[in-house]
Amino acid sequence: MITGLATVLVAVGGTAFAEIVSSRPATSPSFNGPVYAVAYHGDTVYVGGNFTTASVNGRAEQRTRLAAFDANTGALRDWKPAADANVRALAVGDGVVYAAGDFDTVNGEPRDAVAGIGETDGQVTQLRHTVVGQPNAIAAGHGRIYLGGRITSVDGQPRRNLAAFTAADGTLDAWAPTTDDTVNALAVTDDRVYLGGSFHRTNDVRSTLRLTAVDPDTGVLDRSFAPKPVSQVFALATHADGVYAALGGQGGRAVSYTREGQTRWTRVFDGDAQAITQLSEVIYVGGHFDKACTTTNNGVRGICTDGSVVRGKLAAIDREGNLLEWAPQANGIVGTRQLAASARLASVSAVGDFTQVDGMSRKRYAEFTGVMPRTERAATDDVAAYNFDTTIADGTFDDGSGHGHLLRAVTRNGGAPRMVPHGSGQALSFPAKCADESCPRLVLQAGDTPDLNPGTRPLRYGAGVLLPPSETGGGENILQKGYSNGGGQYKLQVDGRSGKPSCGISDRTGTTVYVARSRTSVADGRWHSLECRRTGPTLAIVVDDRLETVTAVPDTLSVETSQPFTVGGKGVGQNNDQFHGTLDDVWVQIGIG
Repeated sequence: MITGLATVLVAVGGTAFAEIVSSRPATSPSFNGPVYAVAYHGDTVYVGGNFTTASVNGRAEQRTRLAAFDANTGALRDWKPAADANVRALAVGDGVVYAAGDFDTVNGEPRDAVAGIGETDGQVTQLRHTVVGQPNAIAAGHGRIYLGGRITSVDGQPRRNLAAFTAADGTLDAWAPTTDDTVNALAVTDDRVYLGGSFHRTNDVRSTLRLTAVDPDTGVLDRSFAPKPVSQVFALATHADGVYAALGGQGGRAVSYTREGQTRWTRVFDGDAQAITQLSEVIYVGGHFDKACTTTNNGVRGICTDGSVVRGKLAAIDREGNLLEWAPQANGIVGTRQLAASARLASVSAVGDFTQVDGMSRKRYAEFTGVMPRTERAATDDVAAYNFDTTIADGTFDDGSGHGHLLRAVTRNGGAPRMVPHGSGQALSFPAKCADESCPRLVLQAGDTPDLNPGTRPLRYGAGVLLPPSETGGGENILQKGYSNGGGQYKLQVDGRSGKPSCGISDRTGTTVYVARSRTSVADGRWHSLECRRTGPTLAIVVDDRLETVTAVPDTLSVETSQPFTVGGKGVGQNNDQFHGTLDDVWVQIGIG
């Protein structure tokens, strides 16, 4: 039996690629009241809300609506500013934590609805104003602190739901675009400030509703961005080509928009989507939904009309809009209020009103980690490596990892290794496609090699591949260790005439092969780099440094086989899944996340 999930991720620069965080929350503090806001800075997580204590390992300490803790260990920082009412939004910039909310004082000093707080000493800065209304969002950038909400004035000067302050000295800035209703979210980029909310006009321009962009310096409306969200926008997360938005309404929606405002994709839920963030091109969504709809159709009270899958208050989506299997299952009614991600720590934080996540007690805060992005593959980590530039004897190829796993040619019917130039060295060409029983066959074999058995450890393996479209077949093995009928296996192959590569892995017991199959063909006569990666409960395939597909595998899956490691086919029999293209730089790593 073959199982697989077609969920697509994307690389981010170099050879790093996106991975999804673990659905099991890390150890973290708990809070005795709602947490509305969360922000990362370095190794520190800052939170704000309506709590009065934070607890670590069962020990409660006073933290009055603001707290900070170590993102790696969960230990509370000695950072104890105190607000006298709700903190609804946080932003961090240039050594200052900026807070917005319903408070009148911070540390007993007058700070009406907005405050700057030293990120290390917890003392308030000179940022002090009188804000009439309720701020909902705050963001830092372009030397300013941007504020959004339901606001009518600041320091007696008219402001219609938006304002800004100069970061250097805290003074009210001239930046003053307007909306005709509430702003719930702000997101700052190099050339835009995105606004999300329940408004219908921005700068008094008709039909600029719920999601718009303005200039970060002048506040002038950017008319080139013209989305049409169907309901109010609660949260935003930017990316290089546009913006992601979390929407409420009849059910909820997560929507990806281009820089022009065109909709790339929409995911629908049975309750409001209230939070959204991005980590390594995976989009994480939070809200008070319980299910994700399998189509974009829903009905009364947001009920999914064409089927649904359980996603309690949290979900993950790939860059093409495919719903991922990530499902931590948080409880509660309001659920998740805000999400934040740290690329540096490869982690995602969720805050809200939940008290359990993934069946574990996590009161109003949860952090998800487990992503270990690598910017390049270090050859020193290889347990086997073959560049086919060095031979020990005819048909025997050296193992460049230094572990001595020589590849020896096994041939039938005149099959023989044929070396061809590639880059500054050479590559190995395999026999051409042939339908006759007496077709030439060639496989490279490295013997039993028990140290190439990963067990349950992280596993990575790959190769450089050149395959013309005329040379595709029913299935062509690039590399393989073991079989699915005993001991387990891992393999990399090219499937069918479409020329799409896939990674397969099976357990030492059972016959199920878990497959991560690319949606991109490599049968185009050009060189491609392929990589398979098993990390805990996932198996992924990377094509040309881009993670194409990830599929779930059992955490306990173990490969412990006495079968040899082979390249180019699984044997030299008639149905050997012979590879018919050219290979270079075949490698295996074990124990490297």
